[in-house]
Parts: sequence; C-alpha cells; structure tokens
Amino acid sequence: MANTTPQTGSENSKNIPHYHSNAHDHGYDNHHEHDDGHEHNHIVTANNERRIRFVFIFTAGYALIQAVGGWLSGSLALIADSGHMVSDAAALLLALVAYRIARQPADETRTYGFHRVRVLAALANGAMLLLLVAWITWEAIQRINSPTEVLAGPMLIVAIIGLLVNLAGTWILWSGNRSDSNLRGALLHMMGDLLGSVGTIGAAIGIMFTGWVILDSLLSVLVAALVVRSAWKLIADSIRVLLQAVPQGVDAVAAERGLAELPEIDDAGHFHAWILADESAVATVHVSPAEGVDPLILPPVVSAWLKARYAIDHVTVQVDPRGQLDREHR
Repeated sequence: MANTTPQTGSENSKNIPHYHSNAHDHGYDNHHEHDDGHEHNHIVTANNERRIRFVFIFTAGYALIQAVGGWLSGSLALIADSGHMVSDAAALLLALVAYRIARQPADETRTYGFHRVRVLAALANGAMLLLLVAWITWEAIQRINSPTEVLAGPMLIVAIIGLLVNLAGTWILWSGNRSDSNLRGALLHMMGDLLGSVGTIGAAIGIMFTGWVILDSLLSVLVAALVVRSAWKLIADSIRVLLQAVPQGVDAVAAERGLAELPEIDDAGHFHAWILADESAVATVHVSPAEGVDPLILPPVVSAWLKARYAIDHVTVQVDPRGQLDREHR
C-alpha cells in the first residue's frame, strides 16, 4: 500500500517531525517517525577512518621491527607482543574494510544500509584477541618450564620504540569519535599494546639487573590477562547488538508504563528497542489515544518522549483503538 503523509495544517506541520502512515487492520494507523534529516544510512566518519589508517601503518611497521627484535634477543615478551601487534594490524585493516563497506548506500533489500558490518568487524577483533591470549599463555608456560637466554639490551631498545609508537597511536585514536565501535575496538588494541610496552620495558630492566629470564615469560602472561577483559567486553557488546538486545539503560516495561502515563495516551504496549549500529537506537511501540485525543498527534508525542527519556532517535508508532491493547494482553 502506498505511503501517505497526513496533513495537520501548514502551521502545525512545521513543528511536528514528518512521518509516514499505512492503513492498519485494527482501525488506526502505523506511523514511522523520526527527526527531520535523519537517514537510515548514517554518515561514516571519515575522520575516524583516516585515524585508523594512519595507526595501521604505524602498527604494521612496528610489528615487523618487534618480531625481528624478539627473534634476535630471544625475548618471548617481544615475540608475543609482536603477535599482538600483527593481530592489531589485521584488526585495523578489517576495520578499514568495514568502513568502506559501510559507506555503501542503503538499497531495496538492505534498507538500513551496511553499518552492521562494523559490528561484525568489532566482533572479529575481539575473537582474534582471545585467540592471541591463548597462544601467548601457552608459549609462556613452555618458556617457564624450559627457560631460554634473553638479551635484555636489545629487548629494552625495541620496547622503548614500541612505547613511543603505541603512545602516538593511542593519542590519535583517543582524540577521535569513540562512539564508533570500530574505532573503540582499535583503541582497545592500542591500549593493550601500550601496557605491553610498559611491561616489556620493566621486564628488560629487571633481567638486566637480576638475570631472571623468567620475568619475560611472566610478563607475557600478565599482558594476556590484561587483554582478556577488553576483548571480552568488545565481544559482549557486539553480540548484544547482533541479538538486538535493548540498549543499555532502556527498560521496556518502564518505557511502556511511562508512555501510558502521558495525558494523550490511554495505553501502551509491544515496546521493542534495539541498537542499529554504534549509538543509533531504534524502537517500535503500540499506543492507543486517550478519550477525545486525535490519534494523529501521538507519533510526535511518543517520539519526543522516547528521545528525551532514552535517547532513541528512530521510532515507529502503531496507533490502535482504545481497548485494543487490553484485549491483546489477555
């Protein structure tokens, strides 16, 4: 059925966000409401993409230096951190590819566009980190059981270079838009590397003064433990979005109750909300008008309330006759 735009008077229509309506079997209309200028295909932040591209070049270059330094010095901490950096470089490359895909416009079969690709990339980043943690832990256990010589001098030099690279990368990403899950995932990688560099410097100094090569293996395990928490949060957040769980801070029951308490609304139900991508929240809800209230005014009222209360910026409102929701809830 073709969409129509209800007219409420030229003067009033200036103050009410636009919406579309379709005839509905229950007797009223189904309204799709959003702020003027809102699009399903959100603009991908080019600034974030440039930041990630620059950090990718830094990270890939230093991973090579670290791998060579770890091999020459015999340091597992450097080799493990090099693997971490290679994982980071791959994650950053994946993020860049995701940005390119996400830039594709919405079409007839993908009306929300391709922004969920960024969520998939963030999920892959977290999974790679967990795999890396398992490898580092296994290698560290082998080294503890069979200690090998570690050249602390070269290890210290490479670790200091890594500290400078990671500081620069962390600052570049930190100053970007951290509401972007891809950039946030890249930042977590860099912060893990930064902690790894600090630990490697400490271990190298400790080995220089004490000769305890076991410090190298113990540091590797510590780096792995620090990475687990960040990786798991990234995975959990991505799965939450993909499962269309309600956004954090949104209570579906409380939302229905709050809407039903508005003077224009008699009842509210069937509230659903989920994250489209990053911080963009979407919701649908059924409402019925209070006695004597024009049902056409309900979509902007509901949309404004949900935006103010829960920062939901895209709302579809179905207006049902009074008493209809009561019958459906039985």
